[in-house]
Amino acid sequence: MAANPQPALSGFARALVQHGRLSEADAIACTRHGTEGANAFIFESAKRGLISIASLARFAADTFGYPLLDIAAFDKSMLSADAVDRKLMQKHQVVALAQRQNRITLALADPSNMRVLDEIRFQTGLQLDLVIAEADKLKRLVETLSESAADTLKEFNGDNFDMGLLKLEAQGESHEEAEDTSEVDDAPVVRFIQKVLIDAINEGASDVHFEPYEKYYRIRVRTDGVLREIAQPPLVLKEKIAARIKVISRLDISEKRVPQDGRMKLVLSKAKAIDFRVSTLPTLYGEKIVMRILDPSSAMLGIDALGYEPDQRQALLAAIERPYGMILVTGPTGSGKTVSLYTCLNLLNRAGVNISTAEDPAEINLPGVNQVNVNEKAGLTFSVALRAFLRQDPDVIMVGEIRDIDTAEISVKAAQTGHLVLSTLHTNDAPTTLERLKNMGVAPFNIASSVILITAQRLARRLCSCKKPADIPLEAMLEAGFSVDELDDSWQPYGPAGCDRCKGSGYKGRVGIYQVMPITEEIAHIIMTGGNSMDIAAQADREGVHNLRRSGLLKVRQGVTSLEEVLATTNE
Repeated sequence: MAANPQPALSGFARALVQHGRLSEADAIACTRHGTEGANAFIFESAKRGLISIASLARFAADTFGYPLLDIAAFDKSMLSADAVDRKLMQKHQVVALAQRQNRITLALADPSNMRVLDEIRFQTGLQLDLVIAEADKLKRLVETLSESAADTLKEFNGDNFDMGLLKLEAQGESHEEAEDTSEVDDAPVVRFIQKVLIDAINEGASDVHFEPYEKYYRIRVRTDGVLREIAQPPLVLKEKIAARIKVISRLDISEKRVPQDGRMKLVLSKAKAIDFRVSTLPTLYGEKIVMRILDPSSAMLGIDALGYEPDQRQALLAAIERPYGMILVTGPTGSGKTVSLYTCLNLLNRAGVNISTAEDPAEINLPGVNQVNVNEKAGLTFSVALRAFLRQDPDVIMVGEIRDIDTAEISVKAAQTGHLVLSTLHTNDAPTTLERLKNMGVAPFNIASSVILITAQRLARRLCSCKKPADIPLEAMLEAGFSVDELDDSWQPYGPAGCDRCKGSGYKGRVGIYQVMPITEEIAHIIMTGGNSMDIAAQADREGVHNLRRSGLLKVRQGVTSLEEVLATTNE
């Protein structure tokens, strides 16, 4: 009986034998008996205890001259996994990490298999830059990326998720209207957009950016205030992606020369739907689309979740329970003003209270609140809406933003005549808000008699649970605003570390930093006697009102955020 022919050794196995890491007999045995697919030899060698998978990866990197990457620490959302066909990825246990123009970075465990590399080059039409990954970690990543879209979406809402309900639609569109979108109803594109949006929601992102450039197309999401690239789909898809988003946002797909604004909704289940505010912008190489994620649950968090200190929360709650007066929330774009206003509205939203809002546009739908979108082209401005509200027997009025003297004066009169008015202004802190109203032309007496509380706010990134003690020089702490008495041994500042949960950033989520300033008799007197914002700030400090920097430093003492984050988001 003829002996079984010896199997041909792979380039990887031959290299191990030549370098004395395996005997030829062991290499042949592992090649013959390996059953783990693409990296059968590697898994069989580790299974027999001959050499560990980690040692094999280091050997491959050193011998073949490629970088070694810990792929378990790689951000999965940053992968360009679609650059390689999923079947090839599964068959050969490879993952495309990134794509730049005509090159892709490919992670694999065995770089000696030229047949595999040639097949991937042929399929992608791209040049390959190789990195080495440990075979077991690579296998787990491939399995994760190979999960079906249905499995991925099911995880989002557990057993209650109904795949039949998942759909993108324009707000309020009927079935007949939805049928009209069939001309661009490209199923792969729709699934891709759904996957991007689901991933963004899962990450807690606030915005999704679809950006066309001359030689590539990228998608970025803003999470915790920071933009991060998550995908680079093929450039040829830019028109289909833009057209699909515009159709379901009820925008004109034939108009590509001017910006457009619309809204759409992602229906996840019978009880869960997420709204998106959509903005298009013509650029040199196509339309850039930014989608703002409007999650109604953010308004239902409750005031305790926003980060107010106990005395600040008490002052705000006391103000919104007043029967009339004006409450102003100030801060730059993206500082959380809308969530603060909606949280207050949610607290006031009771059966016996008539609430009307004028917004540009309404970002979160609140049942029981009469919400109006201003439309300046049609003549429906903030001031026009306010005048209409006053004829509608309101108890509470919310104005999205006080932009001009007309809106300011009507808001003041409403606050003086028995209505609670909530609104926003773009100012740096609470004292300068009063000066801003005066500069707009509102009489000092009207300001003093109508405004009852001003909240200035910023959003700072919250330290992840992986935070670590920070060694900060005494001089830096004093320069930041800490007093010598505060720098005792009773507390420890922390800084970012980085883990899988926070994707290596060291931060997870955001926390509000607030300056809550009630308008006391003393501050009202300063306003009416012509005092400036510095006089008001000095009086507020005497009354125990923390400015934004002091409030931020308190968050540092509590270990909620880092000193560098407070310095970046506040001015002293």
